[in-house]
Amino acid sequence: CAVKAAHVLSEIAKNEEMKKPCIEADLVLTLIPLLESTDQEMLLHAGRAIGRICYDNRALQEELVRVGVIPSLVRILTDYAESEPLVHVALLALYNLADLDSAKEALSMTKVAEQLVKQLKRAESHERLEIVFEVLQALAENDALKVQLVDAGVPEVLSEILLRLQGSSQAEDTCIVKAASDLIVSLLLGADAHLSKELKVAKSNAKAIVLLLARHEISQGKDSLNSEFALLFSDGNCLRMFQLGVVHQLLDLLEKHIQSRDTSVQQAALSALQNLAIPVVSKVQMLEEGIAERIEALLRSESPPVQFKLLGTLRMLADGQADAAEILGQDPQLLSRLVQWCSASDHSGICAEANRLLASILHHNRSQEVVKAIQAAQGVKHLVSMTTSEHAAMQNEALNALAIASAIDLETLEESFKESQLVQSLHKLLRDENTSPEVKYNSMGLLCRLLNSGDLRQEIEEDKIKDTLEQLCSHSNANVAKEAITTLQVLRGET
Repeated sequence: CAVKAAHVLSEIAKNEEMKKPCIEADLVLTLIPLLESTDQEMLLHAGRAIGRICYDNRALQEELVRVGVIPSLVRILTDYAESEPLVHVALLALYNLADLDSAKEALSMTKVAEQLVKQLKRAESHERLEIVFEVLQALAENDALKVQLVDAGVPEVLSEILLRLQGSSQAEDTCIVKAASDLIVSLLLGADAHLSKELKVAKSNAKAIVLLLARHEISQGKDSLNSEFALLFSDGNCLRMFQLGVVHQLLDLLEKHIQSRDTSVQQAALSALQNLAIPVVSKVQMLEEGIAERIEALLRSESPPVQFKLLGTLRMLADGQADAAEILGQDPQLLSRLVQWCSASDHSGICAEANRLLASILHHNRSQEVVKAIQAAQGVKHLVSMTTSEHAAMQNEALNALAIASAIDLETLEESFKESQLVQSLHKLLRDENTSPEVKYNSMGLLCRLLNSGDLRQEIEEDKIKDTLEQLCSHSNANVAKEAITTLQVLRGET
């Protein structure tokens, strides 16, 4: 009679008023062992009865997890994957329990990810897909489960669903596409600092789905590209992106929207490009693809947020790449725009980013032509001003850039250095007790370069920098003290 009794209970438990008597009679604990049955009818009725009695009762749900219901549910999904009624009961139970931390912990000890992938592939109705998505979304909040879901191939299955439904205008399909997209973001995106090494590996293995999604979204000309979506382009397989044409499609999107007042699409696309410009392998590919020239063409944008991201993207591209620096550093239109922005007092962020890009071009290039071009564009005075920035990082960027430029072609820069009083600025940095040790060190490195010019050497001697250097020889920072000794030797002609 047990099967019939379980059936009666599952029907009784539909009535809200009957739940309490069922709980008081300890029927839940009596029903749980029946989930180990091999009789499918027993499993169906017992599962339904338990689900209905425990629905919306957190204390009872915690008790279910404590007494071991999770492995039983995963076993049902595994052993009876082809039985629609049993799968539905098991998925509903997981949906109701998945928000519990104890349930997530218990599920991480099972092979639930494999079974959910199987059900994703089998799902034919929107209702079934939605309940699987709900379970997956809850489980994706747990790092250990997230790793398992990605490794089990959930993103790849989601990509197949997206591609199958692309172009559909039916409301139900649109909901599924959005849910699948949100789930991809949950699985492949997160605070990396808090994620395990395994998850990072899993993320890199699942980038194909991101590319498919990106290509689909962008090729459809949708404006739903957002900052969170753009972040999916970080730490990925950049060469694969180029092969799929995603980067050029991003630029197409940017060009299309460059005059638009709504800059959200532009900023998102630039965020993606900026992340792509970080790895060395993609810098080279971007240069070969002519990306630098296409990005420069977007300089006509009048939107400050877009200008800011555009400058940051170009700086990332130039970082560590002489070829990129030389392409950018010999473009009169770009240099003219940069110099204009370097003194844009009404937009301090753009002003700073323009100065940093100018410094980066000068720092990473190895060409006299670039030095001459920046001098002709009157950019040198801005870099000299940058040495006195309130930010030590920007001071160091300027000092290093000017030192490298001086090593390449000091003669071209000599007059600008005198007009902008570079020697006096460096002396002030060396005298100031608030100047950071690194800035002092780099200031002396630049001074050593300037000593190769007769006129600048004379300025250095007249400004009595020698006295300041002698004091720095006993500086508390060993590197500063050592560099002061070296600079004095160069000044005295000893080296």
